[in-house]
Amino acid sequence: MPTVVSHALVAVTAGALANVDRRTIGWAAACSMLPDLDVLGYYFGVPLHHPLGHRGFTHSVVFAAVLALLVARTGLGVRFDDRRFPRLAALLFLVTASHGVLDAFTEAWLGIAFFWPFDDTRYLFPWRPLEVSDFIETFFSERGLEVAWSEAKWIGVPCAVLLALRALSRRAG
Repeated sequence: MPTVVSHALVAVTAGALANVDRRTIGWAAACSMLPDLDVLGYYFGVPLHHPLGHRGFTHSVVFAAVLALLVARTGLGVRFDDRRFPRLAALLFLVTASHGVLDAFTEAWLGIAFFWPFDDTRYLFPWRPLEVSDFIETFFSERGLEVAWSEAKWIGVPCAVLLALRALSRRAG
């Protein structure tokens, strides 16, 4: 799994590209990181391959959709009949779903339950350039630096390029 920093960076980039306010970007960043709360199940004896285990239901598109609708309505306070609702819910869905997508690009052995509850299969992409992030105990180690470099190269640089292109287009416009 990429670190929460990279998940949040993707959300901040998406929010900036969507031209939403800082509050919405904050909620988007929170949504993008939230799926990893499932690691708490490990401490309660939930097996990794269980739907409640790591990379299970919280990494699914169903979870992303439900969370997006809830946060758009309650977190951002946008009514369902507000014309902004579909756009904000779509942004929140995409950044939440991006969590599982990024995780599926890691060298991890445990796949993502993208289609839970319809399918419990765990999926990984064939091309997996991202180093898998260990838990906090190795964050500030040589291994942590390898993960940071991998994320900078495969996530940070594309986000920086997109943000730079956005800034250039705003100046030109």
